Amino acid sequence: MILVDGITLLCNDLEVDPQDIIMLVISWHMNASTMCEYSKMEFLRGLQELSVDTVEKFRDKISYIRSELNDEKKFHDIYNFAFSWAKEKGQKSMALDTAIGMWRLLFAEKKCPLLDHWCQFLQTRHNKAISRDTWSQLLEFFNKVDTGLENYDAEGAWPYLIDEFVEYLNENGINHSKME
Repeated sequence: MILVDGITLLCNDLEVDPQDIIMLVISWHMNASTMCEYSKMEFLRGLQELSVDTVEKFRDKISYIRSELNDEKKFHDIYNFAFSWAKEKGQKSMALDTAIGMWRLLFAEKKCPLLDHWCQFLQTRHNKAISRDTWSQLLEFFNKVDTGLENYDAEGAWPYLIDEFVEYLNENGINHSKME
């Protein structure tokens, strides 16, 4: 196993910050089961998938790996991978603080005007762990529903938490014009 100290050394060799989203994408390539650790099989499989066999080749591949976040399909896959990767072993849901941190990391480069409102809503009204369903549907919500909520369908198959979020936005008069 490569644990936190080994991953820190890898980051030093690759010249990347351990908290950079690139480490999530690398972990996705390795199909790592847990944050901050790689089994030997996961690590070797990931290196093979990335076609790297030296630190220099790995370092040269970083810009390509980062660019994968711009591919909508790959981002969707990375986003869904992040749930299992970041939740604690043996848990079905992700701790709220972990989920908020992951959302901020994943959406840092994307225009997502509702994200801060979503995080604030969760911290003030929900304050519980996040289910896989809510996790996956939030990406769908951010991709399909415009920031003014004009195309939000209250009869749609959204998890109750997203419905409550929309109510929260409406109750607090948060609309498109305030988000631009």
